[in-house]
Amino acid sequence: MASEKKARPKRSGRAEQRAETIDQIIDAAEYLFAKNGFYGVTLKDVANRIGVHHTLINYYFDDKKTLFEAVFARRAVVTNERRMKALDDYDRETRGKPTVEGALRAFLDTDLDLYQTGGEGWRNYGAMGAQVANTPQWGAAMMDRHFDPVVLRLIELLKKALPGCAEEDIFWGYHFVTGALMLTLARTGRIDKLSGGLCKSEDYAAVKERMAAFMAAGFATICTPKKRPTPRAK
Repeated sequence: MASEKKARPKRSGRAEQRAETIDQIIDAAEYLFAKNGFYGVTLKDVANRIGVHHTLINYYFDDKKTLFEAVFARRAVVTNERRMKALDDYDRETRGKPTVEGALRAFLDTDLDLYQTGGEGWRNYGAMGAQVANTPQWGAAMMDRHFDPVVLRLIELLKKALPGCAEEDIFWGYHFVTGALMLTLARTGRIDKLSGGLCKSEDYAAVKERMAAFMAAGFATICTPKKRPTPRAK
């Protein structure tokens, strides 16, 4: 968090001071939510991390849920804009004839680049996203609200790339893609232990190199028309 603070330009004036305070609160909350989850963090924890009284947090945010939504929305805007542009650019460059792997790379690689190069804040945001995606009580609605347009744009390209594929198979394919992405962003460290250190949860470059190609092969498999059994001669 400290490195991100240094990178920000200094602000002056009342409005700038307010914006800086909100940034500090959101940075602190993002770090804590990523490490401890929504239910494991209090507004007092956030206040303690930045060295202020908890009433300051309440001045800017009505409650913890409001703060969590603000934290989640801040980077969602960035990743959505980047991925939507990448998908649109790819669709235009291929003149409406995308490949499955190309569409997946526009969607996945663009996002993975942020987590690879964006510093601790983006890695914390990724962990938060994994938590939200696996919280059915309210997380699904939050994911719908922020990410449906870019996901449906990907689905549109996949349909172009797989014109003979059943629509339900394309949606199931996306379901498997997003599950793998969320597990990656959670950085649980499990693959580190299973592989004896050969693979690292933090190695987004390794994920980027493999994930789109792996998932494209999966789409190709489930979208291959099934051969009907030859009727037995009577």
